[in-house]
Amino acid sequence: MKLKCLSCEALARMVYLCAAQSPHLVDVSMFKLGLHNRPGDLRGHLQEAVDAVPAGEYDAIVLGYGVCGQATVGLAARHTPLVIPRAHDCITLYLGNRQRYQMQFEDEPGTYWYTVDYLERHRPGDALGATALSTDTSAQYEEFVRKYGQDNADYLMETMGAWQSHYARAAMIDTGVGDSAAAAAHAERVAGQRGWRFEKLVGDLVLIRKLLRGEWDEDFLRVPPGESIGMSYDANIVECAAHRAA
Repeated sequence: MKLKCLSCEALARMVYLCAAQSPHLVDVSMFKLGLHNRPGDLRGHLQEAVDAVPAGEYDAIVLGYGVCGQATVGLAARHTPLVIPRAHDCITLYLGNRQRYQMQFEDEPGTYWYTVDYLERHRPGDALGATALSTDTSAQYEEFVRKYGQDNADYLMETMGAWQSHYARAAMIDTGVGDSAAAAAHAERVAGQRGWRFEKLVGDLVLIRKLLRGEWDEDFLRVPPGESIGMSYDANIVECAAHRAA
């Protein structure tokens, strides 16, 4: 097969590795990490990329995304099928399956996640972890002052601090791709500063590997041309929906 992969750069190392190992021809396009903070904008960029794929050039367009704040909900397949993992967000893709994600979410809901790609590719204003807000608080404060004035900046920083106080654990997911030592050291240092427990988890490439090998089993949704991605509001996470033209 010939596949077009549209992926968040939060998964860059995993996607490039698995694309290189795939028996199929895989063309990869990466989208900036910060776009997931604005789901509507991200959805627009992804739909533009889907629409730009020429008819008949690829067997499928595969998405290196989960639901991601509903950024992928409503994406419509045109003439080429879409394939998306059944995942709420990239943490499922790092951990390797929905069940493991659910266990982590239930057992440790107050977790601030870290990965190599997030720390390598963040830009000013992006989160330094796979969830929550930037740990670069001085730069964040200066940006708020510039945009909103000092009084509003003080209020926003106070609100952010209260929000971050709900976290109790910093978890580093090591997928074995790239050198995670610096990322783990950063996560452990921040955890110590904030009084969080630090834990390092072993990641699993299985979902990304299956996505790019065309092994689309029950862990994936296949969207035929003329339909779109919808929320299923159950364990399947996503389902096919009739596309409503704008």
